[in-house]
This record gives sequence, structure tokens and C-alpha cells, in this order.
Amino acid sequence: MYQRGNLVPKDHLILALVVAVLRFIQLKPKVLNPWLNVSGLVALCLASFGMTLLGNFQLSNDEEIHNVGTSLTFGFGTLACWIQSALTLKINLKNEGRKAGIPRVALSASITLCVVLYFILMAQGIHMYAARIQWGLVMCFLCYFGTFAVEFRHYRFEIVCSEYQENFLSFSESLSEASEYQTDQV
Repeated sequence: MYQRGNLVPKDHLILALVVAVLRFIQLKPKVLNPWLNVSGLVALCLASFGMTLLGNFQLSNDEEIHNVGTSLTFGFGTLACWIQSALTLKINLKNEGRKAGIPRVALSASITLCVVLYFILMAQGIHMYAARIQWGLVMCFLCYFGTFAVEFRHYRFEIVCSEYQENFLSFSESLSEASEYQTDQV
């Protein structure tokens, strides 16, 4: 349920976690040194956990936990954006590294600027302007997550759940084998 005063709807929490896992799976066979890919996954997972704290603990109810969530979300979220931007430019999936990488770098820079401004304004007690920066920051994060569509459009992710068998065929392999033996009938 979306309550008044919550910054992040609950649906976005799951979306961020799903994007983190799908991005990790997408890049896993492509990276030579997996530490950067694992770091990106961990940073996005911690940012998602921070969003969970933000969504469940309003500032008016539990300020300390809300502020921890803010720090996790914005700190690890910014780190994750820079890591994913570097991975995008380095790996260059389907020759679209620049198409997706340049906007990601620009959004990462905007996010970093917003995070710095947010914490400066909060330290000075200028909460009205900090809240505006915070909303701008959330919009930049949402735009950033939207840039993954460029690279995800080339992939098909499946979840297969079955008992372990020696001669396991995936559903798509089974269909392709079945279609080899069928004649074209209308």
C-alpha cells in the first residue's frame, strides 16, 4: 500500500532488485574479471535494501532508520550507477556501449551531483530544497533504470523449475526438437 509521505512505492523495490539480478546474469559470461560485476550486484542489492527501509519507515515515524535507508539508497545507488556505466562502456554489448553508456555516465554524474547537494542542504538544515533535490534524484534513478531497456531488448530471460534429470532439455530446446519432426500442415 502506498502511504502518504513515502518516497518510494513498494513496487519499485522489487523492480530494482530484479534489474540488478538480470544485469548480473547478462554480464556474467562477458566479463573477464568478475569482481566489478559482483560489486555492481552487491551495490544494487544494498540500494534496494535502502529503498525498503525508506518505503517502510517514514521520516515522521522513525527518523534514524529512514536516514539509514536514505544513505544506503543514495550512496550505494550512486556507486552502482558508476559501476554499471563503466561495465557498459567496457563490455559494449551488441555494439551499443556508447548508445547506452554515454547517457548512463551523464545520469551518474547528475545523480552524484544531486547526492552531494542533498547531503549539503540537509547538513545546513535547508530541508525544503533538500526534499526537492531528493525528488530530482529519484527521477534520475528511474531514468537510469530505464536505460537498461537498450541492452535487455536483445536478451530473453527464462525461469525453469523442474526436477533434476540426467537428460534435461529446456522448454525451448524441446519445442525446437518437436518442430523438426513435424511436417508443415495447415
